[in-house]
Amino acid sequence: MNLNLNKTGLSISAGRPDQFPADGLPQIVFSGRSNVGKSSLINALLNRKSLARVSSAPGKTVTVNFYIIDGRLYFADLPGYGYAKRSAERKGGFSALTDAYLTKSGNIALVLQLVDLKVGLTEDDRMMLDWLNANKIPFCVIGTKADKLNKTEQAASVSALCADPSVGASPVIPFSSLKGTGKDEVWKKILQHLD
Repeated sequence: MNLNLNKTGLSISAGRPDQFPADGLPQIVFSGRSNVGKSSLINALLNRKSLARVSSAPGKTVTVNFYIIDGRLYFADLPGYGYAKRSAERKGGFSALTDAYLTKSGNIALVLQLVDLKVGLTEDDRMMLDWLNANKIPFCVIGTKADKLNKTEQAASVSALCADPSVGASPVIPFSSLKGTGKDEVWKKILQHLD
């Protein structure tokens, strides 16, 4: 599939399930904790600097943001999870929106589960991965902020992720938005799930 990345834009910021796109186009989902680098990955993949806004403070994205690419697929950016300063009630609202999306959307082609390589898997990450495994939703783990580790540390982090039962057989792709590391591999994985 050849995509024209110049034909890309924000389609809708959905705060309610009835706002999710219903046109049947495949959706690539970006999931991860707050401040893990979802917006940076989206911008890097689409060769944009600020299409997906990088929050000044973690936990600000409270909608599912759908970016339409060449009229042929969506990137769906889920609200970040695990941010402590949100009230429990608001956290519940965001998780309900995410849950509604994941359970009701029949168009998920692939979930890109982002994990900070420096931090490793959090309890929330494991919960998400276990849910994806249980529901047989294809996913790929993206190890973000790879530039913050030297090669030895990076290799150790990737090995630890690969060895975790929640990750299972999923590939782990180290990624750096600063250096562009892993961008081609992520696109390759996306395109495999669109055929």
